[in-house]
Amino acid sequence: MSVTEEGPRAALGNGWPLTRFGKQTLAIAEVELRKLFRDPTELFTRAVQPVLWLVIFGQVFSRVRGIPTGDVPYLAFMTPGILAQSVLFSAIFYGIAVIWERDLGIVHKLLVSPSYRGALVLGKALSAGLRGLVQAVIIYGLAFIMGIQVRIEPVAIGGVLFAVLLGSAIFSTFSLIIACLVKTRERFMGIGQVLTMPLFFASNAIYPVALMPAWLRVVARVNPLTYLVDTLRGLMIPGGQNIHSFALDFGVMGVLFVAMLAAAARLYPTIIR
Repeated sequence: MSVTEEGPRAALGNGWPLTRFGKQTLAIAEVELRKLFRDPTELFTRAVQPVLWLVIFGQVFSRVRGIPTGDVPYLAFMTPGILAQSVLFSAIFYGIAVIWERDLGIVHKLLVSPSYRGALVLGKALSAGLRGLVQAVIIYGLAFIMGIQVRIEPVAIGGVLFAVLLGSAIFSTFSLIIACLVKTRERFMGIGQVLTMPLFFASNAIYPVALMPAWLRVVARVNPLTYLVDTLRGLMIPGGQNIHSFALDFGVMGVLFVAMLAAAARLYPTIIR
C-alpha cells in the first residue's frame, strides 16, 4: 500500500507531512531503543573492543617512533580513530537485525502500515546513532582514565556527538542496504566481516594518510570513515589534527547519508521478496 494514496495518508493523523514524518521516525527509534534497554549486554560487549585497542594496541604502538603524529602523542592521535572504529563496528552489523525482523514478520507489518518508508529507515539510523553516543562516552571515560588529553569544551564535545550520530547513521543505513540486497543472515555476516576491516585499515584511524602508498591514499579519500576520523580528530585533540576543513568533512558525510537514506528507503520493501 503506497503512502501517497489518500487513505493511508489520512490514517497518519493530523498535521503537516513533515510533522508526521518526524513522529514516525521518533516512534521507530523508540522501539529500537527499548530493545536495547531490555538487553543492555550489547553495550558492555561493544565496550571491550575499544578498551583492548587503546590499552594494549595503543600502549605498544605509542613506543614506535616511526609514526609521524607531530607533537601529538600517539595515544591521543589514535583515540578519535578508535571512537570511529567503535561507531563503524557497532553500526555495520545493524542490518542483520532487519533480516531477523523480516523472518519474524515484523517488517511485513511495518510495510503494510501507512508509514513513510524514509521514516522507517531514518528511525533505525537514529537509534544506531544513539548507540554510537554510548561508545563516545566510553572512549571519553577511557581517555580520562589513561591520562589522554582531549578537548572538553562544550562546542567540541557537541561537535563530536553530532559527528558520531552522523557516522553511525551512515554505516547503519549502509548496513541496511546490504541486508536488502543479500537477504540472508549468512551472506550478510560474510559481507559485513569482509567490509569492516578494509574500511578501518584503509582510513586514517590508526596512522596518518601520509604513511600510505599512493594507491591506498586514493582509497582513503573515498572511504567515509576517513572523513569521520578527520572530524573527530580535529574536534577531540588539542591543537587539531584534521586534514580537511570541518565544512568538507561534514559536507561529505551529510551528502553520503542523504544518498544512502534515499537508496535504503527505496530498497527496504524489497527485503521481503
